[in-house]
Amino acid sequence: MESKKSCAIYAGSFDPITYGHIDIIERSALIFDELIIGVLNNSAKSPLFSVEERVKMIEDAVRSISNCRVEAFSGLLVDFARQQHVDVIVRGLRAVTDFEYELQIAQSNRVVAEDIDTIFLTTNIEYSYLSSSTVKEYAKYGADISNFVPENVEEMLKDKFQEMNRLSNMD
Repeated sequence: MESKKSCAIYAGSFDPITYGHIDIIERSALIFDELIIGVLNNSAKSPLFSVEERVKMIEDAVRSISNCRVEAFSGLLVDFARQQHVDVIVRGLRAVTDFEYELQIAQSNRVVAEDIDTIFLTTNIEYSYLSSSTVKEYAKYGADISNFVPENVEEMLKDKFQEMNRLSNMD
């Protein structure tokens, strides 16, 4: 009997992707045969980067991980998981506050989609303070963010804020 290939989804807005996200991606890719990185296109939020920019950013950042692919999605994560024929969602945890929120989401997902499980991976301690919001704040003011994000992401952030500054100076 042939064994089923294991596949999981690690989803988020990734606006931008950080070394904390990449830590979870690398470790998940070791656990599962295939990892889908789901990039949420949430129309209720105004991300710094378009979904297309975020997909490209992530593809560049994880190029060396052969068993993962990046897909944009909108709507419910459990619906995306079903579309991809995946029954495991990976979530990263930085702190207790993350756990409380993520547990609530995992439990409600389980009610809506009892065939889909959620597993939690704790982020490496060196990235436990790191968030996309923090990275954007430092990048906005020109701080060195090389310890937070890969070089391609650092460049995209620099370019984005330069463009925003240029446009605001035109007003």
